[in-house]
Amino acid sequence: MATTGTGLWDLLLRDDSHGVLHHWQEDDGFGHTPWSEVVADAHGMAATLRAAGVRPGSRVATVLTNSAHTLRGLLAVWLAGGAVASFPLPARGQSPQEYGAQLSVLTERLGPTVLLIDQALAPLVPVELAAQLPVLNWTSLYGDHRIEPSPPGPEDTAFIQYSSGSTSLPKGCELSTRAIGTHLHMLHEMTGGRPGAETIVSWLPLSHDMGIFGTMLHAWAFDYDFVLSSPERFGMAPRTWFRDMSEYGATMTAGTNTALHLAARAQGRNILPEPLKLNVCVVGAERVDWETLDATVAAFGPSGLKATAFMPAYGMAEATLAVSCTPLGAVPVTRSFDGAALLDGRIVEVPEDAPGATRLVSNGPPLPGVTVTTKEPDRVSELRVDSPSLASGYLNDAERTAERFHDGILHTGDLGFVHDGEVYFVGRADDLISVGGRNVYTSEIESAVEAMGPVRKGCSALVDMAGGGVSKLVLLLEPKRSSADFALIADQAAAVAREKSGIALSECVFVERGHLPRTPSGKIQRFRCRALLGGEADQLQTIARVQLG
Repeated sequence: MATTGTGLWDLLLRDDSHGVLHHWQEDDGFGHTPWSEVVADAHGMAATLRAAGVRPGSRVATVLTNSAHTLRGLLAVWLAGGAVASFPLPARGQSPQEYGAQLSVLTERLGPTVLLIDQALAPLVPVELAAQLPVLNWTSLYGDHRIEPSPPGPEDTAFIQYSSGSTSLPKGCELSTRAIGTHLHMLHEMTGGRPGAETIVSWLPLSHDMGIFGTMLHAWAFDYDFVLSSPERFGMAPRTWFRDMSEYGATMTAGTNTALHLAARAQGRNILPEPLKLNVCVVGAERVDWETLDATVAAFGPSGLKATAFMPAYGMAEATLAVSCTPLGAVPVTRSFDGAALLDGRIVEVPEDAPGATRLVSNGPPLPGVTVTTKEPDRVSELRVDSPSLASGYLNDAERTAERFHDGILHTGDLGFVHDGEVYFVGRADDLISVGGRNVYTSEIESAVEAMGPVRKGCSALVDMAGGGVSKLVLLLEPKRSSADFALIADQAAAVAREKSGIALSECVFVERGHLPRTPSGKIQRFRCRALLGGEADQLQTIARVQLG
């Protein structure tokens, strides 16, 4: 088991820090602030929060954006004694009215003392909600007063991580101070970090567990330099991720499979200004494709990137973050399995070029102190996790907590298997649909369709829609060109679906670029795709709809 050693507050409030926070400022490039100054400012902000009613046991609703003010405010809430509840950022394709309604529902369930939000997002807070509790922006908290710090105790709830809602409405995982501190030490061991000698670069949203625990708090706790960009900047210019790592000599980073694809595509044949020093690139939040890792090495290899830097991982908010990870310095393991057998739950390894082979990237062995089993041993089934950094449950949701947490074991709802001691994540529960008695992994069909060429990578979603007493399969796509032959693409996609899984598509819906609903970290929200398809108004900004069969 990872040793906890120093507690969370000792790590964040250390008086011997030398690390620097480099924070992106839209108009002025990167600002530079020592961690010691971040801590000093947080003490003053804590006094303002105490005056606003935050004290031990309070819950504070927050929308954590990637600004230096947010980092200070996060610690300030803890110093004042509050538990931070991290609400999701507005998802792509979500209307202001939808987001406002989501804030209202989450706030009603949480019962917070105050809501902290960026000034730019304040107009999204419904008037009725603002009349019920104080709504403050981060910059309004600065002050010169001081209070005696009273952060949450070891077993107290310190953080409530609301899911981004990729498969359902957001739910709040309650994390104790001990769980967070323990997990930061687990990450430290996992990455082989040297206190005061590493630099982490990240654009991941701090509202996401990988962004806040895997990069920001990881860097802060062990006195690394931390370069904080933003998801908006990455989305506009994916090349900035690796350029920042080149400029600042990054040794560590984290991201998603889709983000690596976008960065590699944007890089092309260009060479970075300075050679990369990257030793750790944790890849998670979605299934990892070997083709993406290979393409990323091809794009950045001339600038010094090595395949041994990639650390495909599996994790979730219910475990604070990571559950398993490829060992430091190892080339990621890939194996090929019989695709039809996987659909039946059987694990049959086959040659890479075998008909119907599905190539999977291993997510590595469980972290020290973590045990991963499956509902049905030696079969593809629900992954179950025992970890020292598990959440205590879901806030104010006893039914869901009882369903997912049994005797200290997390029943993840994710599908996968353990093979030769390593975890293979096959898909989220929502990614498995049943049509005519046949199981179908949506990601398999989506990946194959995107490989055809005319469809943007990571921009397809297969959903099942009820209608007329039967279930029909609808494929949503963002084409690379709005002038494409949609009927031809639909026929090709239907052929791929039949070949891969023996199922028939009912319809292909072509959507304008950037309009498939996503979480802030880039995952497609399948449940919102269904909801939007089933709505009366066309909120998906469709270009064309092609009926099949």
